[in-house]
Amino acid sequence: MGKPAGYWVNKIRTSFKGGSSSSKSLDEGSASGSRKNGSKHSKNLKAEEANKNGEGGGVQAESGRKVMVVVDTTSQTKNALQWALTHCVQDEDNITLLHVTRTPVGQAIDETQKERNSRAHEQVHPLKNFCQLKKPNVKTEIVVVETAEEKGKTIVEESKKQGAGVLVLGQRKRTSKWRVIWKWRAKGGMGGGVVEYCIHNSDCMAIAVRKKSNNGGYLITTKRHKDFWLLA
Repeated sequence: MGKPAGYWVNKIRTSFKGGSSSSKSLDEGSASGSRKNGSKHSKNLKAEEANKNGEGGGVQAESGRKVMVVVDTTSQTKNALQWALTHCVQDEDNITLLHVTRTPVGQAIDETQKERNSRAHEQVHPLKNFCQLKKPNVKTEIVVVETAEEKGKTIVEESKKQGAGVLVLGQRKRTSKWRVIWKWRAKGGMGGGVVEYCIHNSDCMAIAVRKKSNNGGYLITTKRHKDFWLLA
């Protein structure tokens, strides 16, 4: 008989507090998200963050981490934030909501950068209120970055600059056509989308979160885990 959902919730949550150096590492080819091999994924998820924080010189995960969540106005953002608040953020942590906007080009610009940043803050401020409601003892801040560079690169650079211990991103459901295009681009050395770039280039542990329909839990993807199914 399989373990109850709460068992895996606790295993995943514990993994974000850091892991021992004796934890087994995950084979590069692992990509299953079923409950059957969930125990293996949970143990290795712990090892993955421990290795990231140790080898990359990142923030230690025992206490006072900075959990950075990339936000915008989409439902994917709120789903990822909900997951982070439930399974990742501890009372001693800090939350940074990162909102990346594009620098306007090719047309007359009526707003100053300060005005654009103020408007961007207003757009994502309800998410800060949501964090304070769910985690009133955790400090939450909004960081708005306007850039003309690639969004993925900007996110990775900002997470390093802010000293993030964990980077969380919302992810849309991939269509079959999109998966074919992504694989073709990856083989050609052009890389995938923003989420894939962040997962493979971030100094800290980067986690993509997608909510399954009909209260089916979440699909979690990291550098060594693909669509790990978490029922919660």
